[in-house]
Order: sequence, then C-alpha cells, then structure tokens
Amino acid sequence: MQKLFNFIVCLFALFLLSAATAGIELEEKILLDKKVSLKIPKGFEVMQEEMLKAKYPAERRPTLVYTNASGGINVALNITANKASQELMPAYQENFRQTFTKLYPSAKGMQSGVEEVNGRKVGFIELVTPAVDTEIYNLIFFTDVDGQLLLCTFNCTVKDQVAWQPTAKEIMASLKKL
Repeated sequence: MQKLFNFIVCLFALFLLSAATAGIELEEKILLDKKVSLKIPKGFEVMQEEMLKAKYPAERRPTLVYTNASGGINVALNITANKASQELMPAYQENFRQTFTKLYPSAKGMQSGVEEVNGRKVGFIELVTPAVDTEIYNLIFFTDVDGQLLLCTFNCTVKDQVAWQPTAKEIMASLKKL
C-alpha cells in the first residue's frame, strides 16, 4: 500500500511540474554584439537602468539583464575581463564552487559541473542562497567567448523555483557561441 501511495505522489508531482513549465515559452535572442545566442522567456524585457542600479552593485553589474514585469525573475549576462578558454572551464567551475561555498555556507542544493552545450564546454553552479527576506534559486553558467569569460545567471525566488528550474536549465542548454 505504501509503494502505491508513493507512486501516486510521484505521478502527481510530475504532473504539477509539467503543468507549471508548460506555459513558459522561450525565444532565441542574438546578444552581446552578435557573439552569442540564448533563449530568453517571451515577454522578458531588458531591465531598466533604475532597477539595474537598485538590484546590482556597480562593481558587479552585469552587461545585460532580461527580466519579467515584476523584476523578480532574471536572466543576466556579463562578459568579464577574465581571460578564458575551453581548457579553463573545469578550473573556473572548481573556483566558483569553492567561492560560493565560502560566500554562502548556508546555501542549499549546490550542484556544479561542466557540460557540453552545443559543442562547447559550459561550466555551471546551481544553488539556493539566502536573501534579506527569502531565498533565491540561482543557476550560474559560463563559457569562453573571444578569449574572455562569459558569465550568465538565471535567478528567481524559491517560491518560483519549481516552475522555473526546468526553464533555467533549458536556457543554459540553448547557449551558443556565434
């Protein structure tokens, strides 16, 4: 009887997950001076300057941020000054893992690795970090573009995580260097 109950609960959870993600449509965008393409949720707009200044400190402000109407779900891209190559992706992944472990010792569900995405090595860190009044789900992924490190981040509050986590991974899987 317990096995049947567990099976039904799993089926219901899968149904809820698929229902939650069914309505999120993505569209491909050519970004950063035609250096990359990335699928962005339809309806997301480039974050306005005022919101960008409020959400991101000047020294760590991304190059480009797409956001939903409320500003609570974001896809950010930043070409950093850091030199990078395909060979360095595992080293960057380990460095980011160690950095986030130290910065957020209370982070939950941390996973990291390097995957092949559209023929290129892409490192990633996935974790839930504390914020002032909630927790934030983050999927940070990165690769090299023209010898520099491209850093991309998807984030939303944990209350939106179940609905958006599969979409975040789909966004990462869409990354292409042009």
